Amino acid sequence: MPVFLISFFSAVILFMTVYSIIKALKIALKRDEISKRKYRLMMASSIFIGTFIAVVLPFGYERLFVAIL
Repeated sequence: MPVFLISFFSAVILFMTVYSIIKALKIALKRDEISKRKYRLMMASSIFIGTFIAVVLPFGYERLFVAIL
């Protein structure tokens, strides 16, 4: 149960971070500071990396708890 709770809150923090990055990218796109191609690439990569970390995180926490206990 503790692993689930820690993973859940870490995933929430990750998704809030990815959401903020996407908002910043939208602002940069509107101001013509980045190209549309770069916007799509950076948005897709931040979503992919955030999702990947959120999926792998519970296994890392499980190993950490096993090593500590």
